[in-house]
Amino acid sequence: MAEQTHYRACHLCEAMCGVEIRHENGRVLSIRGDADDPLSRGHICPKAVAIQDLQEDPDRLRQPMKRTAQGWQEISWEQALSEAAAGIRKVQKQQGRNAVGMYIGNPTAHNHGALMFLPFLFGALRTHNRYSATSVDQLPQQLAAYKMFGNQALFPIPDLERTDYWLILGGNPMASNGSLMTAPDMRGRIRDIRKRGGRVVVVDPRLTETAKVASEHHFIRPGGDAYLLLGFLHVLYREGRANAGRLHQHVDGLATLGELVSDWTPARVAPFTGMTADAIELLAADIMAAPSAAFYGRVGLCTSPNSTLAAWLLYALNVVAGHFDEPGGAMFTHPALDAAALMELTGEQGSFDTRRSRVRGLPEFFGEYPAVTLADEILTPGEGQVRAMVTHAGNPVLSVPDGGRMDEAFASLDFMVSIDIYINETTRHANLILPPVGPLERGQFDPIFHGVAIRNTIRYAPAMIEPEPGALRDWEIMLELSTRIMATNPATRLAARMTRKAFRRLGDEGLIDLALRTGPYGTPGETVRRVDRLVAGIPGAGRIWQRLRARLLENAGVASTLATPWLDAQIDAAEGLTLARVQAHPHGIDLGPLRPSMPGRLATRGKRIQLVPEMYRTGLRDLPVEAPVQDGLLMIGRRHVRSNNSWMHNSHRLVKGKPRCTVMLHPQDALRLGITQGDTVEVSSPAGRIELPAEVTDEIMPGVVSVPHGWGHQRKGVELRVACKTPGVSMNDVIGTNLHDPLTGTAIINGVPVALRKVEVPVSVVEEQEAVTA
Repeated sequence: MAEQTHYRACHLCEAMCGVEIRHENGRVLSIRGDADDPLSRGHICPKAVAIQDLQEDPDRLRQPMKRTAQGWQEISWEQALSEAAAGIRKVQKQQGRNAVGMYIGNPTAHNHGALMFLPFLFGALRTHNRYSATSVDQLPQQLAAYKMFGNQALFPIPDLERTDYWLILGGNPMASNGSLMTAPDMRGRIRDIRKRGGRVVVVDPRLTETAKVASEHHFIRPGGDAYLLLGFLHVLYREGRANAGRLHQHVDGLATLGELVSDWTPARVAPFTGMTADAIELLAADIMAAPSAAFYGRVGLCTSPNSTLAAWLLYALNVVAGHFDEPGGAMFTHPALDAAALMELTGEQGSFDTRRSRVRGLPEFFGEYPAVTLADEILTPGEGQVRAMVTHAGNPVLSVPDGGRMDEAFASLDFMVSIDIYINETTRHANLILPPVGPLERGQFDPIFHGVAIRNTIRYAPAMIEPEPGALRDWEIMLELSTRIMATNPATRLAARMTRKAFRRLGDEGLIDLALRTGPYGTPGETVRRVDRLVAGIPGAGRIWQRLRARLLENAGVASTLATPWLDAQIDAAEGLTLARVQAHPHGIDLGPLRPSMPGRLATRGKRIQLVPEMYRTGLRDLPVEAPVQDGLLMIGRRHVRSNNSWMHNSHRLVKGKPRCTVMLHPQDALRLGITQGDTVEVSSPAGRIELPAEVTDEIMPGVVSVPHGWGHQRKGVELRVACKTPGVSMNDVIGTNLHDPLTGTAIINGVPVALRKVEVPVSVVEEQEAVTA
């Protein structure tokens, strides 16, 4: 076959950068940025070239694996799926349905097929013990969206293309390319803001890569974000500038919020933040003076003490500063596949605290318990104890606090199934590993990240490489496993067979097409007819479908109310946007900038913003009022542009260069502790201890140290040749699961108290390390 060119989006972080892949006979020749992508405009970061590394990695599993006394053994798909279903059913029959737990990792969000078929697997397992990376990442922001706007998928996104003032708390988009804010080419976007006279302000305990290119940077004590936001809000109300602008009549709680922040003056919050009262006053004055402004926070804000309150206060500041839902402010997106609208259609906009975990009584969020209690549920005997696990693309032994205890918990299970491409720190405990096809052997679409992008775009790419005969994609594994689990008697076997037949015929592309037709640029008439045919003959499916059918038919044949110049020129409004039309534009389609959508986009009762939901009022009442006396060090994480959690360290081109797993500390702290550059340092806490090299730098706040997240691949049984040889340790080995936000159970991984001491390394060891490096 002659050389060909394939266009798709990179799936290795949230940026969705368009890539152009030259290939021949399935072999990648080159990967570069797609200059015609309407969102990334030719930009890619170093991760994009690792698509080839993942596809061609000799350590990537190609066949199902079974753990035996003699080691891992390749088995057939039929045997693997049958044994997986039988093992799960056995545990549930003997110990109850909640004896099986499930953990979903971050890469799932980059896989449209897995996302679309996860509900089938959830339905088959029927367990309350569901966990994911959400509660060690973005739960506080999802909860705030649910409580304030009525839908956990309605995230306010900074309109970077038009803002005059962008405040960043605990985020580093130069390294992440945006998180819960898809924004490729962050350097160029910050440059554009500053070039037009705007300002970018970063508040972070570290002088991050973003802070270095921003207009200004302020250090803040980890965990101080909620207090700083209270100070900002106090000033706005004190100066009579707290006003929701055009939305003023659609907001409940404006006066209440003013009462709640009345005592939180800049002088009072300053000791909690490590900033001066004058600095807080000046920042508040800048906020009030900006013609437009957007306020953004991410992992640092979401995984620090008081993170639940901080996420709420951040959204509240966006509202009362008067720029919400206006160009240049924080706005909602209008993606072609509108996950928020689909959730509203099914009545599943979110949930919180409908039940509590067995051991520690932590609240569920959207059907999941906080990951910090997963090890408890496995290791604590009693009714409902988790004795089996199913994981998808997750590595909680490295990514969840107290990795040592998590390791112990997984090792103790009676049965475990992992849908994964690697034998890593977590999956090495599995009885069976079910590996999906490589990244270039499946279609590529981003239903989540189009929904949080700074511009409305749409793009779909079919598979570049035809999978090997018999290989399965994630959604096919989930569908096959689900139907086998459900087939426990003649009636359920019939339903399972019919379901499998219907959805295999439809496939992931068919589901995308149906979702596009029901979206803001589609017309749902054909959707109704297709689903009518799909559910025919599936026992019980009709009852569920009828609840949705009438609502769709209300809008059948109605042209989109969000027509754009592109759509007006390209598509008959009566037909709308379909997957075939998206595929006809391999570089993607520009659906236009963010645009005002309030109050119609709200999913709350009466279409009103709930500025002060009761749970936050209660949480604010319990917020500590005495600033802590810091007599030790606080540890925070950090991210590098070449890394994304723990799953990309088996690419040599991404881990090469000087070691990045170091502990950053300020020269003052280094001098006090007798530590110099390059010394081996022990970082310890009651949860454990790790050793890594010291990096002495004034880019970190005094009293704070930083260790990157996701490293430490040297555990016995891991089969990742590059990662295992790469220096590094897991910061989660010194973070206890007792550290969590009191309102939600969200993990605290930033602002963790630790102790540091220099480790005296024998000369022989130093010489050996130098020889290996050479």
